[in-house]
Amino acid sequence: MPRLPRIPPRLIGMICVMMAITIFSVQDMAFKWFSDRYALHQLVFIRSCVAMITALAILVPLEGGYTNLRTKRWKMHLMRGVAIVFGNMFFFMGAAALPFSEAVAIFFVSPLIITLMAVPILGEKFSIHRFAAVIAGLTGALIIIRPGGVTFQAAALLPLMAAIAYSSMQMMTRKLGLAEKASTMAFYIQVMFFTSSAAMGLIAGDGRFAGGGDPSMEFLLRAWEWPERTDMLIMCALGFFNAFGGYLISQGYRMSEASLVAPFEYVAIPLSVLWSVLIWSQWPDAYAWLGISLICGAGIYIALREARRKPDEIAKIPPRTPLRR
Repeated sequence: MPRLPRIPPRLIGMICVMMAITIFSVQDMAFKWFSDRYALHQLVFIRSCVAMITALAILVPLEGGYTNLRTKRWKMHLMRGVAIVFGNMFFFMGAAALPFSEAVAIFFVSPLIITLMAVPILGEKFSIHRFAAVIAGLTGALIIIRPGGVTFQAAALLPLMAAIAYSSMQMMTRKLGLAEKASTMAFYIQVMFFTSSAAMGLIAGDGRFAGGGDPSMEFLLRAWEWPERTDMLIMCALGFFNAFGGYLISQGYRMSEASLVAPFEYVAIPLSVLWSVLIWSQWPDAYAWLGISLICGAGIYIALREARRKPDEIAKIPPRTPLRR
C-alpha cells in the first residue's frame, strides 16, 4: 500500500493559522456585539474559564498528558501572557468605539510588525521586498487612522497598540515553540487571561469607575451582571472554541517561520467587513477601503514572495526540538 505524502510543516502552519484566525474573527465580532451590555473583563473571565477546562480535558491529553504543563520557562510564559492580555484589552476597547472592519484592519498591521521583529529577534532574513511591503502596510494603517484629520479618533490608536503587543507575543511563541508544546502554551495563555480578568473584576467589577460615557472605557469598566441564558451559552461556546484557536495559532507559529505564516492572518479582514455589513450595516468609506487594500496587498505580496522561496532557503529555518510522544 503506497504511503501518503508527508505534509510539509510550513503548510500545516499556514492552515493552523487560517483556522485559528477564523475562530478569533467570530469571537471578536461577538465581543463587539456584547460591548454595550457586559464588561470586557467579565467576558474574558467566562471565556478563559471554559477555555482552560477545554484545554485540560482535550488539548493537553492529546499531546502527551499533564506532565507537559511542567515548565522551566515560566518567565517567558508570563511575559507572553502579559503581552496577549494587553493586546486583547487594547483591541476590544478600540473595537467598541470604531467600525469593526476598521479596528480589525488597523490591528492587522501586526503581521507586518512581526515581519520587522523577526529580523533582530529571530534572525530571519529581511529583503527590500519585505521592507517595501511593511511600509505599504503601515501607510494603509495611517490612512485609516487619519492622524490630524477631522475624523480622527484617539480610539483608533488602540488597535495599533494591540498589534504591537500581539506581535511581541508571537515572537515569544516562536522561541517557546522550539521546546514547548502548543497545548502547553495555549493553557498558560488562558491562565493569564483568567488571572488578569479575575483581578480586574475584583477592582472594577462593581462598576465604581464606570459612567464616563466613552464607549471604550465603559466596555472596560462596566459593572458585572449575570448574563441572560442565551448570552451565557454564547460566551461558553466562545470559550470552548477559543481554546482550539489558541492551540492552532500556537501550533502554526511553532511549526513554521513567523514571517511566512503571519500574512495568512489577513483572512480576518474580509471576514470583519462581512460582519460589519451584516450585523452593524457599516460599510468602510473610501479612505478605509484604500487603507485595507494597502494592508492586505502588503501581506499577500509577502506571502506570494515566500511561496516562491527556494528549498535551500527554507532549510535555513532554525531546527525545532522534536515532539515527545
